[in-house]
Amino acid sequence: MAEKKKISIVGAGIGGMSAAISCAANGYDVTVFEKNDKVGGKLNVLTAEGFSFDLGPSILTLPHIFERLFAMHDRKLGDYVDTVALDTHWRNFFEDGTVLDLYADSEKTAAHLESKFAGAGNEYRLFVEYSKRQYEIVAKKYFNDGLDTFGSFFTSYGWPELFFKLDLFRTMNASVSRFFTDQQLRDVFNYFIKYVGSSAYNAPGFMNLMPWVQIGFGLWYVKGGMYNMARGMARLMEEVGVTVHCDSEVTEIMHERGRVTGVVLKDGTRHVAEAVISNMEVIPAYEKLIGESGGFMRKLEKFEPACSGIVLHLGLDTVYPQLAHHNFVYSNDQRHHFDLVFNQRKLPTDPTIYLVAPTRTDPAQAPEGCDNLKLLPHIPFIDKNNPVSSEEYEALAERTIDKLEAVGLKEIRKHIVVRDFWTPVDIQSRYYSNKGSIYGVVSDRKKNFALKAPKKSTRYAGLYFVGGSVNPGAGMPMVCLCGQNAAKLVARDLK
Repeated sequence: MAEKKKISIVGAGIGGMSAAISCAANGYDVTVFEKNDKVGGKLNVLTAEGFSFDLGPSILTLPHIFERLFAMHDRKLGDYVDTVALDTHWRNFFEDGTVLDLYADSEKTAAHLESKFAGAGNEYRLFVEYSKRQYEIVAKKYFNDGLDTFGSFFTSYGWPELFFKLDLFRTMNASVSRFFTDQQLRDVFNYFIKYVGSSAYNAPGFMNLMPWVQIGFGLWYVKGGMYNMARGMARLMEEVGVTVHCDSEVTEIMHERGRVTGVVLKDGTRHVAEAVISNMEVIPAYEKLIGESGGFMRKLEKFEPACSGIVLHLGLDTVYPQLAHHNFVYSNDQRHHFDLVFNQRKLPTDPTIYLVAPTRTDPAQAPEGCDNLKLLPHIPFIDKNNPVSSEEYEALAERTIDKLEAVGLKEIRKHIVVRDFWTPVDIQSRYYSNKGSIYGVVSDRKKNFALKAPKKSTRYAGLYFVGGSVNPGAGMPMVCLCGQNAAKLVARDLK
């Protein structure tokens, strides 16, 4: 029997694990090297004093993409991970006291919005139809066929569909504003861009597909904490013969005559491979692991990092019952907020905040009578030309808590018993993300039309990329899909 071809994977984030599982299904000898002490990448967990905090992703969408991964090995996702569908998707808070809910049942959402703003129910129904159309166009080829370039878009879709069906030339905000009259509703639906860490005033209109992702396929929680998805995938890797080495940092991707030949670890160990898949983001991987510079790196500048964030994990000795599982607290001037973060690259003075309270679905994530909160305001990526001090990050954390007080979480500071705080510097150090980005590459119609870097290297044969910095982009299901599509490219090239 011929020896199996070897695949080395740099990093055990969701994308790397998905690629490993997919390559194992294709019959390859797969080894994963992870620099940190456990798998999962940004899907991480912290436990302290009876509280369990999901450090990274906190929303699961499109679970069928994960089901497909397990089905490759005749397994069922439900035997590894217990998922719970949420009825209340988002609760949205404004400082004037307005609270808007989005539900799993779109008619329930329409009725709720109509009760707040006359005519908003029908505006919402029309927007949902539009969002569904955008999703269906993008999914059928870009997602499912793994398209990687603007040229492949034209080849696969053709001019009529691109120019007359896909919302390509308006911004996301411009299209949202066509449907909704009230500014608060515009703010809510603009903020679906949070999934990819970009600006609704810069991203192309077809990014409005994201509401349909929730409405059409549900919003889910992984029981016991989102990190259980990483645990489930790790168990599957073990069962199907994938070798995983944690605390094993790759410091070099070896190559000869334009083809990769394997990887070198921090301790000097060399591992030969026919193909290397990097779950490290594209730009840091070329810089750190290959040493690329000059003209080639300048070609990658259009793949600018998405935003970063400060992340506050708070364990409280009380419960704020007005919170749902997923909550958003909005800036009083959302347009200015987007402009500061994405155009001026300054810390927001009045941040919009994503607030997760997982104990609404899973009380075991905190001691009895306590709350477990994650706070995430978006901020610029690390910019050496516009440095931010640790004191400035801390000041923003305090403004974030002030904002929660303003929407009714009174005296929250006196109830904090556990506090964990991450800045972009921590995110960059832990995950080697590009300039501390949380979401890979920004979606910007002027820079890249929301396309990310290709999964297959244009520089070295046998080198592939997965994760939020490559197509189809950020988010748990997208990076899982990316791993599956990258594995198809490997199998085609190694025939």
